Amino acid sequence: MNRTTLTGHEQGAKPAGGEERETVSARRLQADPRWAAALLAAVLTTVAFCAADVVARSYPFGSRTRSVNDLGNQYVPFHAHLWDLLHGRADGGLLVNWQSGYGSSFLPDVGTYVSSPFALLVAVFPRDEIDLAVYTITVLKTATAGAAMACLLLTLRRGRWWAAGLLGASYALCGWSLALASYNPMWLDGLIALPLLCLVGEWALTGRRPLVGVLIVALAWIANFYTAYMATLGAALVLLLRLVLAELPWRRALAVVGRAAVTVGLGIGLAAPLVIVVYSGTKHAYPGREGHFAPVGADDLLARLLPTTYSYSSPALYVGITALVLALALPFHRAVPVRVRAGWTVLVLLVALSLQWAPTSLAWHAFAAPNGSSYRQAFVLCALLVIAAWHALAYGMPDWWALGAAAGLLVLVAAVASRSTLTHQHHHHTWPVVLLAAAGALGGLALLGLGNGRPVLVGLAALLLVGAQFGEAAATSAVATRMRLSQMDDYAPWGDRQQREADAVAQADAWPRYRTEPGRDQTVANDPMMVGGQGSQYYSSLTADVLSRTMTALGDGWTSRGRSLQSLDNPVTDAVFSVGARVHNPPDPHQKWLPQGGGPSTVTREDVPPLVTVRPTAAHSTPAAFGPSPYRNQELLLGARVYTLPRTALSGERKGDEVRGLLVDGPQTVSAQCRAGSSVFLWAPHYSGTAQLASGGERKLFRSDAEGTKIAAMQPLGTVRATGRVRIELTPNRLGRIPAQGAVGCLDTAKLRAAVGRLKSSGATEVTVSDGTLHARLPAGSKGTAVVAVPRIAGWRCSAGGPEIAASEFHGLIAVPLGASATSLTCTFHPPGLRLGAAVGGASLLTLILLGTLAAVRRRTTARSGEPTTTAH
Repeated sequence: MNRTTLTGHEQGAKPAGGEERETVSARRLQADPRWAAALLAAVLTTVAFCAADVVARSYPFGSRTRSVNDLGNQYVPFHAHLWDLLHGRADGGLLVNWQSGYGSSFLPDVGTYVSSPFALLVAVFPRDEIDLAVYTITVLKTATAGAAMACLLLTLRRGRWWAAGLLGASYALCGWSLALASYNPMWLDGLIALPLLCLVGEWALTGRRPLVGVLIVALAWIANFYTAYMATLGAALVLLLRLVLAELPWRRALAVVGRAAVTVGLGIGLAAPLVIVVYSGTKHAYPGREGHFAPVGADDLLARLLPTTYSYSSPALYVGITALVLALALPFHRAVPVRVRAGWTVLVLLVALSLQWAPTSLAWHAFAAPNGSSYRQAFVLCALLVIAAWHALAYGMPDWWALGAAAGLLVLVAAVASRSTLTHQHHHHTWPVVLLAAAGALGGLALLGLGNGRPVLVGLAALLLVGAQFGEAAATSAVATRMRLSQMDDYAPWGDRQQREADAVAQADAWPRYRTEPGRDQTVANDPMMVGGQGSQYYSSLTADVLSRTMTALGDGWTSRGRSLQSLDNPVTDAVFSVGARVHNPPDPHQKWLPQGGGPSTVTREDVPPLVTVRPTAAHSTPAAFGPSPYRNQELLLGARVYTLPRTALSGERKGDEVRGLLVDGPQTVSAQCRAGSSVFLWAPHYSGTAQLASGGERKLFRSDAEGTKIAAMQPLGTVRATGRVRIELTPNRLGRIPAQGAVGCLDTAKLRAAVGRLKSSGATEVTVSDGTLHARLPAGSKGTAVVAVPRIAGWRCSAGGPEIAASEFHGLIAVPLGASATSLTCTFHPPGLRLGAAVGGASLLTLILLGTLAAVRRRTTARSGEPTTTAH
């Protein structure tokens, strides 16, 4: 088999000697059609993507925000923190993010959210245009995916460059991209990686560009290892099919597989310093929801092939009617060799079936059930549909028999899909768009078949196909944008509210002398990364288990099943975590369900201990286990008894039990008796509604749900009047529960001030913090245990005058036993997995250098011996 059969890009026998060199030189002088195809795909993708947002009146072309769900809560804030890092304005560095979760490991978050080279583009935007920066990056990534696919198609087989550009845009604007990845921008790196990894497979097939192949694999796994894993599986399937179709001798086939395996292994090895750190971070993360796979019905599956259908829980397989018709025509296209027809058709069907079977679905998702959509690998099937469509076109236009069969199958797909609720949701959009797109696709393909040697007809066909693709893609994207906005939480882009928050934080900030909390009335779940400060708020797939459990035990609330921690507005925990300034914001006007009220952001200040305090030796021997009461747990960390826990009574008929709590199914009152002047707190994690002291005070909102995805935080309600009577009025917005006893805590502020004074007197006299290092100067004669107000996440090692050892734990915080002569303390953070990752990366780099050196020596030896050589280009 000659090189033509293997690559499909160059046809005809390879000339030899001087004739070969002349042909190669002439070919190099000609414009490579892949560049034109890539440019067309990128332009079509960009224009269609932006036009859809114009139609949907979505940011930045309209008043509707695009920051839905995790885009607003996670991805934009992480890009904002990256902006701060790149401009030297962040608290922390690549190792530790001191702004979130009272000190969190940042390198795993980098590898999960912002390790793509595209993410660096945030640096060229103004800080207050961070939403525009993320949008621009999203568009650029999507366009790049289209360009990469166009190049791959022309590499697999020569054909019309504009058709390759059109199908490249079909891939970039596939349903998976528009419905899921457009608001999960790090997944778009996988959309880019798949065609690039297929190109790496082509180079392994022909023994070309080994170094470039390794670098592409490494870059793909660094950019986003999760979707890179899926893309690698998809590219491996494509390479195996190419080997089968090439009918190579088994030894040559094994050599190709070996080259590809070495390329992938070395590439992943180079990415290991980041990939292994992320993997280790998942092992220490708070466990999320355990997903259970349930395949969708055939009607829903086929409905997602059509434009303007949307669903979060079904595979988004839309690739455009033109690409779909061509893929359906492939089995009937008699100009295509039977093996090629059968091979690509079978591969598409097998991958489609693998989406629907639990074991293979688990394999696609790296053997971890996804917390959310179960079809994150659908972009691989979209790519295979587009490649199949290209083969149907590149071998010559399908004849009338093939087009007729494809049209019949399209009608069958539409008939089955018509039974799905997904086509009923937007029937006034779906069927008109389907009919117009089908007419444009079939009409354009028919004109293309009639246009051999007739440039006018070919031009009309191209315009018709491009117009149909543009219209249906824009409509599909616009529908997905509006559906997401109606079904998911959404957040406003950066505006006056965030700027006021940021200004208030900046004026109060004095890190690391004390922390500044950006406030409980947050705008997004990662407010500290957006507006500054050093808070407990933190939302990541890698939120540490010890952080979430510690804050929950102290009465904090969370969403996303414990991975999105909120701010805990409590003077005891503020003292424990050295929160010396706290910002209070009015409710976010963008969230219409919140009680609306204006006003500026204000700051309250407290006299708090430093980040490092010294406790008696007995404190270190206290078992590191919390009890059921968050009030008592706070006292354990504080080292003093400051709360009174009165007996409480709930008005009306008692329903519930002592363990699970009392049911609250309507307006009720909680009664208790406390010391006059004390501060009243209510802890009701499974209550949803408002609570207010009957004697007056601010009405506080509690948010929880029956599914266990969110619990409410402890809230301050006000001060006890002179009578000592406490009556708390509850107004629930759904059925909830409050603890039978222990819901109310009354804080003695005088005792708290005394406890803070003791901690200050024995605390560090100076604390300095850099990226992954904390240093504290201790008072002379300090004895006992130094407690650092930082969660004891895996990776901390400390020294108090002696050798550096793994940090101990004091109720979830870093603890270090002090020797008799300790005058200072130094703690350094070593991300788990970084040492192993660096070793694997170094070994891979050395192996790559060695292989490159051996190849260079072999080429030089061959040249000296006078044997002919072939230069890969």
